[in-house]
Amino acid sequence: MGAADSARGRAAARAGLRVHPRRPGATVSAIETVPYVPAVARRRGGLFWHRDFRLLWIGQTTSKMGSSVTSVALPLVAVATLDASTFQVALLLAAAWLPWLLIGLPAGAWVDRWARRPVMLTCDLASLLLFLSVPVAAWLDRLTMGHLLAVALGAGTASVFFQTAYQVYLPSLLERDQVAEGNAKMQATEAAAQVGGPGVAGLITQLAGAVNALLVDAVSFLVSALCLLSIRTREPRRQPAQHDTTLRQEIGEGLRFVARDPYLRVLTVFSGFSNIGLIGYQSILVVFLVREVGVSPFAVGVLAAATSLGGVLGATSAVGLARRFGSARSLLVAEIGAAPFALLIPLTTPGTGLALTIAGGFVVGAGTAVGNVLKGTFRQTYSPHQLLGRVTVSMQLISYGTIPLGALLGGTLGTALGLRPAMWIIMAGLALTGLILLLGPLSRNRDLPVRPAAWPVPG
Repeated sequence: MGAADSARGRAAARAGLRVHPRRPGATVSAIETVPYVPAVARRRGGLFWHRDFRLLWIGQTTSKMGSSVTSVALPLVAVATLDASTFQVALLLAAAWLPWLLIGLPAGAWVDRWARRPVMLTCDLASLLLFLSVPVAAWLDRLTMGHLLAVALGAGTASVFFQTAYQVYLPSLLERDQVAEGNAKMQATEAAAQVGGPGVAGLITQLAGAVNALLVDAVSFLVSALCLLSIRTREPRRQPAQHDTTLRQEIGEGLRFVARDPYLRVLTVFSGFSNIGLIGYQSILVVFLVREVGVSPFAVGVLAAATSLGGVLGATSAVGLARRFGSARSLLVAEIGAAPFALLIPLTTPGTGLALTIAGGFVVGAGTAVGNVLKGTFRQTYSPHQLLGRVTVSMQLISYGTIPLGALLGGTLGTALGLRPAMWIIMAGLALTGLILLLGPLSRNRDLPVRPAAWPVPG
C-alpha cells in the first residue's frame, strides 16, 4: 500500500470508517465500499455554522412550509369553494405532478448545462405569481376549477426545474462528507414544516377561507428567492455551450446510467410503485376525512400535522440509523417495515377512531422520511457529478411520473367504489411495495456503495 493509500486509510480510521485493501490504481467494487454517511462533524453544531447552507436551509424550509399549507388548502378550495367532485380533487394532484412525465428528461439535460441558482430563482418567482393569482381571482369572483388546474400544472412545471437544479446545487455548496448531514437537516425541517403547514391551513381556512391560506405559499416563495440571492458561494462560470452531443444523446446517457446500475435501477422501480400507493391515498384523504369520517377543515389540518411528526422523527434519525446499522439495512427496514401500518387508515372512525389515521400516517411518514434521506444522499454522492442532473430526472421520471397515475387511481376508485373501499385497495398495494427492494443487491450489503462498480477512484 502506497503513502497516499496509507494516509487515506489513517484518515478513514480516525473517522470511524471501514477501509478495504486494494491495489494502487485499481477500481473499487460496489461491494467493497465504505458507508457514505459522515462519522464525525467538523464542528459542534455541524452545518448550522455553514452560512450559505443555512440560507438555503431557511429558504427551503419556508418554501416547504408554504407548500405544506397548499397541500391541504388547495383541495379544500376545490371542495369548499367550488364544490368539486372526488375525481376533480384527485385531478388537481395529478396536474401538479404531470410535468415530471412531460418535461422531466429534457429538464435534467438543460439543468446540467445551465447555472443552477438562476433556474431556482426563476422558479420561485413563477410559483409566487401562480399561487397569488388564486386569491386574486377569488376576490374578483372569477375563480374556476380550470384556474386551479392551470395553477397546479404551472407550479408543477416550476417544481420540476427547481427540484432538479436543487439536487445538483446542494452538493456544490458542501463537502462530500457533509451531504448526508445536509440532506438530513433538509428532510427534518421539511417534515417539521409538514407538521405546522396543515394546521396553519386548517386554521386560516376556518377563520378566513381556504383561498386566503394560499397567500402563505406565495410569500414562502418570496422568502426562498431572497435567501438564494443572499448566498455568497458562486458556481464556477460556465462557458458558452459548445456541445459535441445533442440533447437527445445527453438524455440517453442519463437513462442508460440508471438502467444499467443495479442499485439505482431497483430504487427507481420501488419509488415508482411506492408513490402510486402514497399519492393514491393522499389524493382522496381530505375528501375521505371530510365526507366519510365527518371531520372539520381545522381537524383535517390537525390530523395532517400529527401524522407529519413521523416524518420529523424519521428524517432526524436517518443518519444515526445508517451509521449504527448500515445505510442499506436501515433503508430496507424503514421502507418494508413501515408501509403495512398504512392499513390502519381505512379503519378510521369519528372520535377516538381518528387515532388510527394518526398512528398509520405517523409510521408511514417516519419510514418514508428515513428512505428519502438515505436515497437522496446516495444518489447525490454516488452518481458522477457531470451526470447528476440527468440521473436525478431519469429516476424521477419514474418515481415522480407515477404520481399522476396514483392520483388518478385514487380518484377513479373513490368515485367508482366509494372512498373507504378505495382506501383499502390502495393501502393493501402500498403495504407490499417494499418487497421490490429485495430484488436488488440491497439485501446483500450492510451499506450502500459510495461509487459505481468499476468507477475509477479519484486522486
